Amino acid sequence: MATQAQIKKGYIDYVLTHDEQPKSVYSFVKKLKITEADFYAFYASFESIEKNIWFELTVETIDEIQKQELWEQYSSREKMLSFFYSYVELLKNQRSFVIYSLKKHGIRLSTPEVLSGAKPIFENFAEQIINEGLESGELAERKFFSKRYKDALWVQYAFILNFWVNDDSNGFEKTDEAIERGIQVTFDLFQRSPIDNLFEYGKFLSQNGKLKEKMGF
Repeated sequence: MATQAQIKKGYIDYVLTHDEQPKSVYSFVKKLKITEADFYAFYASFESIEKNIWFELTVETIDEIQKQELWEQYSSREKMLSFFYSYVELLKNQRSFVIYSLKKHGIRLSTPEVLSGAKPIFENFAEQIINEGLESGELAERKFFSKRYKDALWVQYAFILNFWVNDDSNGFEKTDEAIERGIQVTFDLFQRSPIDNLFEYGKFLSQNGKLKEKMGF
């Protein structure tokens, strides 16, 4: 009886050797010396193998960073930085497959099908971090826009993946810089700013029209 790990390893070995998917499940299982029933016990298709790999990479990263001793003391910004630094570090172990998978499907701001399993896991994680930041006051609560914060972080996810795939700097140091700059700018936008104070002031004046008139405005 084949194992899920055996099938996954066999698939990765095949696509990296041939730079394409196997022609059929039949030819693939014959090479692995297992049955089609063994394959379908774990996966519905070759695409489902790739989606599962991305899902597992995302879950593994989140599980690992949440075990960090100081995790609960991190700010929302620090938690998201920790995720991306750790995620890229984990991806290094499978860089050849990551490049194959993303270039085959095409990484872009919309979600490639291969990342459809990873996206809800990431967004749920991001939403938890955002809610913590909103409750603590680290992040600004904005009507309508607060619910879109996780979408902005998914854009960063896609950008950082694409940047890392194409990064040829020593030790991928440019990717580290892209993560730092991208997350810092994004969270700066999430935080309260002078424009928020201006809106609040305008709201105050509109709600206190009679007082405004008495003051001669």
